[in-house]
Amino acid sequence: MVQQYRVGRLQQEIQKEVDDILLKRVRDPRVQGVTVTGVKVTGDLQQATIYYSILSSDKAEQEKVQQGLDKATGLIRGELGHRLSIYVTPEIHFERDESIEYGSKIDQLINKLNQ
Repeated sequence: MVQQYRVGRLQQEIQKEVDDILLKRVRDPRVQGVTVTGVKVTGDLQQATIYYSILSSDKAEQEKVQQGLDKATGLIRGELGHRLSIYVTPEIHFERDESIEYGSKIDQLINKLNQ
């Protein structure tokens, strides 16, 4: 029970800090406009998957953003290590959050049915 609470707190803190790091520290133009939508940390606090979304639905743009985030992973992890008060900073991986796109598609289908 306490472990789940700690994981949840850490997920929220990582989300807040990564959003701030992307906004203020990462200068790569490929990651401009990236929004962190969620974080999932493993139970042993060793790995964190960071979910993000972007406004563009262009596949080439999505690949550029992923490459930019992969390149900035070391900087982001280092900054997290300085900002968080945990013993070991988790390894981070970025994954695109497709739930927003999926929701938009469902919304379009519902609107089409209503017409």
